Amino acid sequence: MPIISISNLSKAYSDGTNALDEVNLEVNEGEIIALLGPNGAGKTTLISTICGLLTFDSGGIKVGGYDTVTEYRRTRKLIGLVPQEVMLEPFETVYDTVRFTRGMFGYPENKEILTNVLQKLSLWDKRKQMIKELSGGMKRRVMIAKDLSHSPRILFLDEPTAGVDVELRQDMWNLVDSLKSNGVTIVLTTHYIEEAEMMADRIALLNKGKIIFVENKDSLMTRLGEKELTIKFKSPISSIPEALLKYKLALSQDRLSLVYLYDNKASRTGITRLMRDIAATDLVLQDLKTSQSSLEDIFVSLIRS
Repeated sequence: MPIISISNLSKAYSDGTNALDEVNLEVNEGEIIALLGPNGAGKTTLISTICGLLTFDSGGIKVGGYDTVTEYRRTRKLIGLVPQEVMLEPFETVYDTVRFTRGMFGYPENKEILTNVLQKLSLWDKRKQMIKELSGGMKRRVMIAKDLSHSPRILFLDEPTAGVDVELRQDMWNLVDSLKSNGVTIVLTTHYIEEAEMMADRIALLNKGKIIFVENKDSLMTRLGEKELTIKFKSPISSIPEALLKYKLALSQDRLSLVYLYDNKASRTGITRLMRDIAATDLVLQDLKTSQSSLEDIFVSLIRS
């Protein structure tokens, strides 16, 4: 049974905007799923409805087998949510802030758990400092620590590394990797597509309140990713030779290379014929290089289609 199950979920705002339109999604326990989409696609709305922060118009959501409306307290205890905005009490200490959040979920203080969370986020040495004394990056770490304080089975990360320093981004993804190895399910939204490409098991693309697809990251890139062959020559090319115009070629800006796009799953890629025709010209080959389309290339092409 999936740990999150969403059925025909719809949500419209008072201005008539359909933030979510018949969304269906299942999230498996222990996986990392990335929600991608342009601004206004419905990513934050979807997370907010799952966490019980927003009501929805129709459909249903189950978390851990419990209904998020009729069994709200049970579902909310399973969830940790790190929102985009940093919302902290400036005159509390780091330790008290994290301890208080754990208490809000009905759990007594557990110094071992709290110490472990603060140490993993490099906050232990700052545990007695007030929030107002911390840098922006450290405040972001405290937000994460708060939502790990009750040991949730599901962690939502809504643009967790937007505007933070490189060190925190690295610490964040090290922590995500550690949480996944301990069976925590992670749902993240991000504008850093390379992070989704690096971390996620599956990708869900949202646009205008609809889920365009949900697919395993590797199979998605295999299915949709074109490969690129870059053919470098010893001397600049003034123009593409007439004998090569029948191919899908682009001339590089420095005029030293021709770039050929092809489908590596096709029975015939055309590369053998292309190389034979190049050999028949006066072009002198220097190097060959192939590369795969990135997830960002695929994402942009699907949004535009």
